[in-house]
Amino acid sequence: MKPDDDGVPNSELMPIGVFAQRTGLTSSALRFYADSGLLPPAETDPASGYRYYSVHQVPRATTLRRLRRIAMPLTTAGAVLDAGPDEASRLIDEHVAKVLGDAAAVRRDAAALKSSLGGVPSRPVAALKGPVLADAVEQVLTATACDPGMPVLGGLRVEATAEAVTLTATDRYRLSTRTLVPAEPAATAWAATIDGDELRAATGEMRRSALVRIEATPHGVRLRMAGREDRHCRLLTEEFPDHHLMLASLPEATTRATAAKDALLRALEEHPGERVELHATRHGLTLPAAGEHPGTLLPATVTGREVRISFEPTTLYPAVGTAIGPDVMLDLRGADLPVTVRSADRGDLTTWAMPVNPDHRA
Repeated sequence: MKPDDDGVPNSELMPIGVFAQRTGLTSSALRFYADSGLLPPAETDPASGYRYYSVHQVPRATTLRRLRRIAMPLTTAGAVLDAGPDEASRLIDEHVAKVLGDAAAVRRDAAALKSSLGGVPSRPVAALKGPVLADAVEQVLTATACDPGMPVLGGLRVEATAEAVTLTATDRYRLSTRTLVPAEPAATAWAATIDGDELRAATGEMRRSALVRIEATPHGVRLRMAGREDRHCRLLTEEFPDHHLMLASLPEATTRATAAKDALLRALEEHPGERVELHATRHGLTLPAAGEHPGTLLPATVTGREVRISFEPTTLYPAVGTAIGPDVMLDLRGADLPVTVRSADRGDLTTWAMPVNPDHRA
């Protein structure tokens, strides 16, 4: 059997229609990719101009189709096709990050556009000191999660009354809340869940504004700041978890432990296990030995009964880290109930952290 110029037997060459069916690309797309140099045919009949492709080109064509399906530009797709696995992965990650960033910008612009349409009603919700609001948003949003199946877990629940504005976020394992006193009270009560990423992106401008006025529109909120362009954040329509019912059903704490926040954070950082156990006794807080780690005894003031409770480090660490002030206070209710984490002496940021099921301790 006589091979063609690239060493591929003629019997392994396919006309463009067959190659299109094999790879999922249309004939017109194959012509375009050939003209762009990304996927030239293995052979072109000089008399008829018919294009033929090799079976060895199928993987490249299939990868190209998948790259274009994620909206990758031709130049980047060509670089991915010609790169090694590590470089190709890096280029794909960069493209995905750009797409997600562009999508977030489009969502913000769309929210602003809808809010600016003529006749769109809005009403005041509350006015808050900008630096205070920015700090509260960043603190509470540490309890959010990126879950495509439950987008509401990436949102910030805002509940406004004449006396207070309460911010709440949860990832189902932590729940953080902070209550702010408005500079100007709201005329009526209002509650909604706001996109967390869009609020987070506005914190820089909030912090530089003496006062931020929050106005509600049918699809979002408008943040008015003197001397600055209004910022718009969209509302999330999914139902926010019923945290009021959960908090109301919690029993009173049976144990209270107060310890230096930085010392507890260091102990959690140094603990090697996939789970960390806290043992609260009259001697202090103990993190038992794990593997070659000898364990840690932290000076702490402990009142109430002795208790052991286990956590995923990724749940407990941020709850402790966002507490305001040098000392953190833990209110414990037992091995299978949420622990309340807050500052021992100031601030109104409170986080509830779910422990690991005691029946599945490491």
